[in-house]
Formats: sequence, structure tokens, C-alpha cells
Amino acid sequence: MSGYAFTSLEELGDGPGFRKVRTTLGVTAFGVNGIVFAPGFDGFLHFHDRQDELYFVHRGRARVDVGGETRELGEGGLVHVESKVPRKVSNASDTDELVLLVVGGKDGYVERDGHLVDPERDLARRRSFGSSG
Repeated sequence: MSGYAFTSLEELGDGPGFRKVRTTLGVTAFGVNGIVFAPGFDGFLHFHDRQDELYFVHRGRARVDVGGETRELGEGGLVHVESKVPRKVSNASDTDELVLLVVGGKDGYVERDGHLVDPERDLARRRSFGSSG
């Protein structure tokens, strides 16, 4: 095993439905899928036993129903939903596909543990890159 893998959502399938990103890339630390909704597709109200989810809108407009609230998210939009909270994600457009990347996991955040391979070359540049938030 090489420790890395590449693919694209287009390589994982055509038309509406799930794209099994985790399986294809061999991801074991968390769940991850691409999902393509046809125009006007009304999603499913669901929850999970253990897994929180993070939804990222790659392309299109999502309508998210969660906690008695309905919101529309455009490209780049994000929503995190804890496992037991019922949620429904639908395509807010009647003409365009909605493409999502959904990441799921449990048991918490792993503290920052990244290391530069060549600090002499990259440390100053990394510090100047900054961070948001």
C-alpha cells in the first residue's frame, strides 16, 4: 500500500446517487461520500446512531432542514449535524444538479499533528500563510 490514492467524483459514477469515496480511496479514519442529487430531488429525513456529519456543497444549491430550521446553502456552503439530530438535505434547484461531499465521523477531533518535511525551506513561508478563524 502506498499511503495515498486519487480519484474524482466523475470517475466514481454517473447520474444521481452516492459516490463511494471512502471505499475507493481506502479511507479508514472517517466516512466520506460524494452525493449527486437530480434537479428538484427531495431528500430523506434521517439521523445516525453514532456518526456526526459535515456536508459541503461542491456544486449547486442545497436545502437543509434541521432543528426546525430550513436553510439554503450555495457552493462552498457547509453544515455540521450531530449524529442524533434529524436532518434532510434536498436539491433546492429544479434545473441543476446538487453535488455534495459528506464527511462523517465519531470520537472527536485529533489535535493538530502536522509536521513540515523541510522546515528550513518552508517554515517562514508556512508562518506567513496564516490561518483564518
